[in-house]
Parts: sequence; structure tokens; C-alpha cells
Amino acid sequence: MRQHSPSSWAAICIGIAALVHFALGFAIEFSVDEAHYALYAQHLAWSYFDHPPLVGWIQWPLVTLTSSEGIIRLVPELLWVISCYLVYQVTLELHHLIQGRNAGYLTSALPSANICGLMAVLAIIAAPMPHILAIGLLPDTLLAPLSLGLMLMAVRWLSHDYFSLTNWLITGVLLGLAGLSKYTAVFTAVALLLIFLSSPRKPWINKIGFWFAAVIALIFISPVLYWNWANDWISFKYQIAHGAGSAWLWRRLGAYLGIQILVYGPLVILGAYLFIKNCIHGTKLSLLALLGFFVIPFAIFTSLSGGGGLPHWTSPAWFCLAPFAGIGLAKAWSTQRHHLIRILFIAQVALCCIGFAYVLSGGISTVAVKSNPIADLYGWKIAGEKAAQLTEATKANGIAVQNWTLGSRAAWYAKPIPVFVLDQRQDQFDLWFGQLPHGANILLMNWSGMSFAPPVGNKTAFERCEPLDSLEIERFGQILSKFDFSLCSNWQGTGLAE
Repeated sequence: MRQHSPSSWAAICIGIAALVHFALGFAIEFSVDEAHYALYAQHLAWSYFDHPPLVGWIQWPLVTLTSSEGIIRLVPELLWVISCYLVYQVTLELHHLIQGRNAGYLTSALPSANICGLMAVLAIIAAPMPHILAIGLLPDTLLAPLSLGLMLMAVRWLSHDYFSLTNWLITGVLLGLAGLSKYTAVFTAVALLLIFLSSPRKPWINKIGFWFAAVIALIFISPVLYWNWANDWISFKYQIAHGAGSAWLWRRLGAYLGIQILVYGPLVILGAYLFIKNCIHGTKLSLLALLGFFVIPFAIFTSLSGGGGLPHWTSPAWFCLAPFAGIGLAKAWSTQRHHLIRILFIAQVALCCIGFAYVLSGGISTVAVKSNPIADLYGWKIAGEKAAQLTEATKANGIAVQNWTLGSRAAWYAKPIPVFVLDQRQDQFDLWFGQLPHGANILLMNWSGMSFAPPVGNKTAFERCEPLDSLEIERFGQILSKFDFSLCSNWQGTGLAE
């Protein structure tokens, strides 16, 4: 390692991981969320039912040029690289801040800033979940670099206790873009506000730059506010209900915490612990407030996880924890505590490689198809093309599925044929394609991984459904899943109960 500087090694490691992401991006089809957000780009709007619009807007140039999954996935790949670069930069700034706050106490004990930055980047690269966000674009993929950008501005504020007008404008733009990425960006905004409030004096309140930043952020998010106002605030109502989840259970909380440790890795947790133990002494409240970029969103999502939650929701928070972890790991490494750090790093990288291989294999298993989560990533393209052909041949009014998670891939791979979701749950498909017309004939698409009985036999269903064709999806000689296609006639209702 002495042949290259720490910054060079960080760039090399990021580059190797990026090449792996690039290869995987061409090897697998869109996941349900990826297809859903790619459809955002096909149906540009001021906002959408379940998320703000930036996740669709940012893909629009590539989606208009190609339908290649690998090319479109260059967007999340670039965002991941930017996130890793910002992790490195925030670590450098945080290192300098600690030296300034602890002059004569910790300065000589800390390794170089570049070593700390390398450790922070390695902690991210060794974590499995960020690789998923690097391949598939989610709102959290966008929010991660924006949160890090705001954290960088916060560290610079603490270093100088003042901002130039340019810094205020950058902060306003970052806040606005974060608001266009995901509604949970409000947690990052609260963390930034705590940094300003932690200062004994509040010079920023009288600065014109602060108010410029606030106005810029408001202007950026105004499309979301306007769209929701015009649509009865449906997005906010959905997010409140979605965040609340179902009945709160302790076992869900325990499972959520266990999954968090697994998908983000004990290495970053160890580094954060070592930072708090060895590097936090003698610091001011304002430096401690920087941990709010992790603590606030993580605590909120964890407290809600008893009612249900997804592991990637905390991703931006873990990215913001990585700079602290990098400093903690580097300090431990400098005191010859290599063994545990090396074991954890190798184990986590091995876990990531096993995960990559498992995805490429199609999740080969000897058990039932429904227990194979990787089966969901294969077969939708050919199934969508077949559904489009059958729809045109039968002159049906479109394609129907019985759950929204099946609709995204059907709509993406069978485009431009309309896709109708046959349930009473309002969703984005109702805004895109409307309700299935009374008396319509439709091609019903059923997938073995989420199978439903044909909707016939009552007054709010079809008069009859006749099987047309089926399609088995194989990979390496094993059947992953099966698609069934039926022609359903004379739709009698407006929706089905879930």
C-alpha cells in the first residue's frame, strides 16, 4: 500500500466496486422499484403519488434515449461514486475540525486525514446495502449524496462560524434537491438546523444569505407542493399512513435492528463506537450535533420499524456516519489494532461477493419458487413482450395485474400498453392509466411468485377468464418462476378488495 497514497487507494477501491456495479447493471432486469421510477421518467410530472419527482426527472434524458437497464443504471452508479467522494471529503473536513477543537489534546494522536478518509470509504464499500443502491436507483440513492453535501456545509460552518453568500446558496440548493428526492429529507434538514442552533450565538439569523437559502429551498420544492395541492395532498396522506405501518410489534423492531447490522456491517458500527470513545472528549456541543445526521433519521425509522419498515430507508444516515467511523477505525489501526478490523472488512467484502454471485445465479434453490427472492429479477422482459403481443392479438383494452408490485415491470416491459391494477388501493397507476372501463376485455397477467385466483364470479369482477398461454423462466436449468396469461372479458366493477 505504500506505493500509493491513501487517496489513490480510495479511488482504486471505488473504481473496482464501480466496475462490479456496471457489470451487474447489464446482467439483471429492473426490480419493481427501479421499473416504477423509470416509469416516472416516461410520465414526467411535477410530482407523483408516492414520492417527489427528482428520482424520475434525473433519469429522463437516458430513458428517452434507451430502454437498456445497464445504461439507465449509470445514474445510480454515478450517484454512488459521488457519495463515496463526499464521504472522503467530509472525513477530511471533520478531521480538521476535530484538530481545531482539540488543539494540544488529540491532534498528535490522530492519524492523517487521508488515512481517515480511506477508512471511511472502505467502511462504505464493505457494506452490502450501498451496493444495492449503486445498481438500482431509489430515492435514497439521491438523498445519500445530498445529505452528505449538507453535512459538509455544516462542518464548514462549524469550522468558521460564518458562511459566504455562495455557501448559503449552495446550502439552499442542496436542501431543495433533497426535498425533491424524498420526503424524509426533512430529517436531514432538522439535523442541519440543530447545527446552527448549537452555536452559542446565532449570527446566521440576521444574514441575508440564510434567508436566500430558505427561499431557494422553497422554490425548489414548490412543484411538489403545487402538485399535492392540486391532487388533494394524496402524497402526504399516503406517506403518513405508509410510515405508520401496521400494528407495532417488538419482534419487528428486533428483526429490523438485526437486518441493519447485517446490511450495513459491524465495521462502520465499530468505527463509530471507537470515534465516540477516543475522539469525542473535549469537543463542543456543536460537534456532537453533527452526529444528528445519523441519529435523527436512524432513531425515527427504528422507532417506527415495529410497525414495519424497509432497511434501505436508513441508507443516507449510514453514509453520514461513515466519516466518524473512518476516523475511529484509523485511530484504532494506528495503535496496532489491526486484527479485528481486518477480519470484519474481509468478512463483509466476502458477504458482498457472495451476494453478487447469488444474484447472478438467479438465486438457485431447491425449495419452492416463492422462497427465492432473486427470481423476481428475471423473466419480466420476455413476459412483458409476450403480454404486449397477446394484447394486440386479442385486441384487449390493456394488461391487468392484481397487485401494484406486479404492475411496474409489466408497464415498463410492455410499454406503451396501459396496465391496470385490479384493487381498491389508490396508487400511481390510477393517475397514469385511469380506471379499467366497465365492460372492458383485458389480458390478465399472473406471476407464480405472487399468484392470485382469476377475478371472476361476482358483480365486481370479470364475467369470465380463459387461459391463453404460459411462460416458464429458466436460469442454469432451473425454473425460477412462471407467468400465466388469460383473456378476461366484460369487466363488471371499479375495483377489487385487497
